[in-house]
Order: sequence, then structure tokens, then C-alpha cells
Amino acid sequence: MTIWRPDLEKHAGPVYRQISDAIGKDISSGKLVVGDRLPVQRDLAYTLGISLNTVSRAYADATTRGYLQGEVGRGTWVRAAGAFPVQSPQTDLIRRATGPIDFSLNLPVPGMATKALAQTLATLNNASNLSVFLDDQTQGDQKQHTIAGAKWLSRVGLEADPENIILTTGAQQGIMVAMLATMRPGDVMLTEALTYGPIKALAQHLGIKIIPVGIDEGGLSAEDLDAVCQRVAAKTLYCMPTLHTPTTTTMSAERREAVTSIARKHDLLIIEDDVFGFLPVKRPLPLASFAPERTIYITSVSKSLAPGLRVGYLHAPDHYTNALRAAVNISCWMPPPLMADIASKWIDNGTADSLSEYQRSEATVRQSLARQILPEKYLKAEPNGFHLWLDLPSGWHADTFRTVAEQQGVKVLTAEIFSVDQTNSPPAIRLCLSHEASRERVTKGLQIIANILSEPRDPGAFIL
Repeated sequence: MTIWRPDLEKHAGPVYRQISDAIGKDISSGKLVVGDRLPVQRDLAYTLGISLNTVSRAYADATTRGYLQGEVGRGTWVRAAGAFPVQSPQTDLIRRATGPIDFSLNLPVPGMATKALAQTLATLNNASNLSVFLDDQTQGDQKQHTIAGAKWLSRVGLEADPENIILTTGAQQGIMVAMLATMRPGDVMLTEALTYGPIKALAQHLGIKIIPVGIDEGGLSAEDLDAVCQRVAAKTLYCMPTLHTPTTTTMSAERREAVTSIARKHDLLIIEDDVFGFLPVKRPLPLASFAPERTIYITSVSKSLAPGLRVGYLHAPDHYTNALRAAVNISCWMPPPLMADIASKWIDNGTADSLSEYQRSEATVRQSLARQILPEKYLKAEPNGFHLWLDLPSGWHADTFRTVAEQQGVKVLTAEIFSVDQTNSPPAIRLCLSHEASRERVTKGLQIIANILSEPRDPGAFIL
């Protein structure tokens, strides 16, 4: 056969990803078929005028996505149909292909989870005892899932004891469970001045008072945390150290050490929300590693694998586990056994790693698009994150910008949604790049946002 060469003109993002995308496209079109051998990596690197490392990364990415298979000494070839589809994975979840472009929802990219789910359910169809998924489960029945959870948490460097892991129906329930188990009406909880929106609603319903702590370019300010603790008798600190919502900041290891030191000084319980912690290629250890005796660590698989897989994991010190389990029982009794089993199987057989890597890679492409289209001076983002933070030019009010964007067919969220003190919200918006199924719609939406940013605005010209 003719030696294959990728056509990279119609692909965006890093070169390695362009090559991987081209492999998938040529398989879908029939240009490449099962068994076809790809060029030796060194030869393709020479042909394209790129580094060998870039080609190696491209082949590895295509292998992770299920396109290729290789063996040392035999080369790399197009694999037979397996766990993942070779056609574009963008159609696996039903999301609108027409109408407003939605940058308001911070959900994973529609990816390869559908095919993996079909294979898993087919395996379960042959299981001898399906009744376990329809019956009540005790803590002992969940042991295999807590072991899998500990294995998953090890991916971010957290040494987790399965005995200290509690299953939840996602991270949001995990946050509620942590608050239910450790706080009482009238207690004070500290959060970043800009925080995950539902925290405010949860606190209001539970009668908990929230006090904001200042943030800077490095995330939560340890100095301001200390100052607030000297003024207020706070019990708990809720924070998101990695890919913070909404600002995208990831705290450095030094900042984490400083924050946990202040928490220890003032005897604060830390509720660490690490729901995006599996996206960065490299990241500091969780706060729970710096202060394991006072940190309830929370994560889930909904951001890294699939949003409908409602399985979360809490890891907590011994003296909190009984209260946390009781809070799970009174709020949902138990997570659905079938969901927990699917998550455990995927963690154990490597599917979770492949799906998470897909999310990471696709996020990188979309963030690259954003950096190409949006003015860098307004933009704050991390390469592997789903969302970005946009400081608005002088003359723009956030609500005005949101209204104009919606009039032009793009949904965004303003800083006010995340502000603990809504009277002091910065003129900024959050854009989520992962909810939309196609890169084309992401690109179109970003171009609309860029065009609006380029228009000078008189702050008095809009009455909302």
C-alpha cells in the first residue's frame, strides 16, 4: 500500500493531536483499514519535519483512543474494533447541535464513554447474580468499590486507605454530606471569595454562615485566611485548590503548605473539593496530603469520565468516617450499586484512565483554540482545564456582556454567580469549553465572544 501520510490542514490543536485526529478521520473514511501499518515513527517525523517525540506522543494518543495497536519489533497498525469507536467520539452524548452555544455548563466533553458502557453492560448481562444491583448494600458489600476508589485517588498522589473512603452519588452530594456531618446551624464556613455556586445554596439551607477569604493570582490567600480566622470563629474551610471554579487557578505546593498550616493553627476542618483534580498532567499533592488529620477530600468520576456516572469518593480521617457514613444514609441511603460497580470496573480495567486521558487531551485542544481566538490580556486558563476566566475590558459590566452574548447566541456565567459577596463581584465571566459536542461550535462561540470584546462600550449605554 501507499505509505500513509496525515493531512493536518483540517485539524486544530497541538501537532501530536492533529496527527491522532487525522488517524481517526482516515479510519472513519476508509482510507485506513484494520491491519494497515503506519509508518515507522522516525520516518514519519522526517517526512513531516517534526520531532520524533511529537510522533511518539501522537501514536500513543491514537492508541489510547482505540485507533491503533502496536508491539515492540512489529510496528504500529490499525486495530480491530474494540472497546472504543474509531469514528469521531463527538456524537456519543446527546447535546444540542443547533441553537445557542452553551458555555455556561462545566461538564465533560462528550467522549468515548458510551462505547465503554455498552461493553460493560454486555459483560454484566452474562453475570450470574444481578440481584446484588437491586438490593440494599452494607459497608462490607461496598468494599470492592472503596478499594477501587483508593486506587483512583492514588492517581492524584493521595495515599488513601479504603477503610476511610465513603461512596457518594457524586461530588456535590459529597460536599453536602461533609457539611451535614461536621457542621450545625449557625456555624461559620470560610470559602474563597469566588466559589462553587451551589455552596451558597447549600449553606443557606443548612443555616451555615459563609465568610469569604481573599484570593490572588496564586489562589486562596494564606495571609487573608489567617486574618479572617483572627476576626471570626470559623469551624470549616471549603476550597478548590486545583483548577478552581471559576478562576482556573491551581495552588502551588508552597501555597497549599501555607494554607494547611494556617488551618492547623486555627483548628479549621478543611473540605477539599478536587473534582477537577484528574485533569492536569502535573499537579501538586492534595491538601489532604499536607493535613490528613483535618481534611475531608472529595472527588468524583463525573468530571473526568462521564457526567451521568454519579459516583463520588470521600476520604476522611478516622474520627469523621462514622458521621459521614450516617450523613450519606440520611441523604440517599446508599449510592446506586450498579453505578458504583461500573466505576469500579472501569478503574480496575484501565477504561477510566483512557477516558480521563481523552478528556484531558480534548480540553487541551479546546484551550488552544481559546488562546488562538481570544485576546490573551483578558484570558486566564490552564491547558487541561474545561473552563476559562475572562476579565472584561474597561467599560463592560458583566451582566451587560452576558446579555449581549446571549443576544448573539452564546450562554455564559458572570462572576456574580460565584461571588460570596455579590455587591463586590469583579467584571468577569466564566466560559466552559467542554459542554458543546463539536469543536466547530466551540470555535464559533469563541469568535462571537472575541468580536464582542473588540467593541468599545460606554458603560452608560446599556440599561439592564
